[in-house]
Amino acid sequence: MNKNIKIYIGILVFVFTLILLADKGKPKEIDWRPTYDTADKIPFGLYVFDHEIKGFFKNQKVERISIQTPYEFLVSKLNEDADFNPYEDPEANPDENDFNINTYTIRGTFLNISEADNIDEQSMKEVFDFVSNGNTAFLSMKAFPKILLDSLKIQLKTDFLPADSISVWMANKKISTKKYVFNTGLSDYFSKIDTLNTTILGYQNRAHNQRSVNFIKVPFNNGFFYLHTQPAAFTNYNLLRKDNFQYAENVLSYISKYDVFWYTKPLGGEKVSDSSMRYFLSQPALKWGWYLFLIGMLIFMIFNAKRKQRIVPIIKPLSNSTVDFTKTIGNLYYQEGDHTNIIDKKIIYFLEKIRNEYLIDTTKLNEEFIKKLHHKTGKNSSDIEELVYLINEHRKSYHGSLEEDLIRINNAIEKILN
Repeated sequence: MNKNIKIYIGILVFVFTLILLADKGKPKEIDWRPTYDTADKIPFGLYVFDHEIKGFFKNQKVERISIQTPYEFLVSKLNEDADFNPYEDPEANPDENDFNINTYTIRGTFLNISEADNIDEQSMKEVFDFVSNGNTAFLSMKAFPKILLDSLKIQLKTDFLPADSISVWMANKKISTKKYVFNTGLSDYFSKIDTLNTTILGYQNRAHNQRSVNFIKVPFNNGFFYLHTQPAAFTNYNLLRKDNFQYAENVLSYISKYDVFWYTKPLGGEKVSDSSMRYFLSQPALKWGWYLFLIGMLIFMIFNAKRKQRIVPIIKPLSNSTVDFTKTIGNLYYQEGDHTNIIDKKIIYFLEKIRNEYLIDTTKLNEEFIKKLHHKTGKNSSDIEELVYLINEHRKSYHGSLEEDLIRINNAIEKILN
C-alpha cells in the first residue's frame, strides 16, 4: 500500500475517534416533539401505549388503521346489502335530522389519539355515520375537527397562561377519586357544551386553579362520542411516570367492550425510515463521523486520480517496407529506360494474379480467355480485349518497347485489376 494512502487513512481514523470520544460523555438531547407516533420512543410518542394496549383493552380485538384513511376503512366495512349514499353536499354538516344511517359489518369503537386534528372532513363524516349505527368514537386531541365541534355544539379553548403542571381527575368518584399530575404545557378544555345532552366525565385544574372540563360524553343518534383534551396522558412520558397509567385506564374504561379500531397515522403522515442507516444517522457522533469519512474519501479520490505508474514510451510499429522496395525497384528500371523488361514483368504479375484469384488458364490469350475473364471479373469485355491485344502485340514485337507502350499496357492492366 502506498505510504500516502496509509497517512490519509490514519488521519481519518484519528478524526473519527476524536469525534466519538468527544460525544461519548455528552447526554443525548431529548426530542420533546409531540409526534404521537407508535414507533417513537421519545417522551410524546405512543410506543409504550402501542405495546401495552392489550392491557388497556382486555378481551377486546384491537385493529390498527395506518395505511387507509378512516373513510376508506369504514366504507370497506359497510354491509353490501345496505344502500350506501355518502353526503351529496360535501359542504353540509351532518346532524341528527339529515344524517344517512348505513349498516356496517363491524361493531365497536373508533379510537384516535393525536396532538391536533389529523382526520380529514370526509373521514369525519364517515365516523359520524359509524357512530349513528350504535357505535362509539373516542377522540383524544387538543384540536378537534371543526365539523365535530359544530355538529355537537361544543366549543374548545386554550389557556395561554399555563402552569408548570396540571391536575386531572375523573368526575365519577366510583371510578377514581385520585388526582393525577401532568406536565403538558398549554391546557385545552371545553368552554361550552350542550348541558342537556352532554355528560361530563373528567376535569382538570387550569391556570389560577380554575376547574375546567376535559372529558365529555356526547350522544349522537344511536351512539356516543367520547372527547378528551389531554392526549398527553397516553404518551410514553406520562404512562411511565409514577402511577399516571391509572388515569389512562380510567379514561379508557368508558369504551365499550366491543372491538377497537385505532387510527394510528400521525399528524402529517410521517413514516419511520426503513433505511439500514437509520440508527447510524440518528446518532450525532456516528453521523458526523460518516460524513467526514465520505468527504475524506472524495478528497482522496480527487487528489489521487492521476496515474501512479511510469510513463510507457510509445513504440511505433514496424512499417511495411514492401511498398517502398517495390517503388525503389520500379524507379530503377524506369531510370535505366528498360521499358521492355518492365512490361514483361507487369504482364507476368498480371497473369499470375489471374491464375491465382480466378483460376483461369493463361496459356492462350484468346476469345475463350476473354469470355472467362469477363464473366468472373465483370469488367468491360472491350477493356479486356484491348489488354489481350496489347499483350499479344508486345510478345510479337521484336524491337524494344517505347515508353508509350509501357503507359498503355499499364493503364489497361489497371482497368482490369481496379
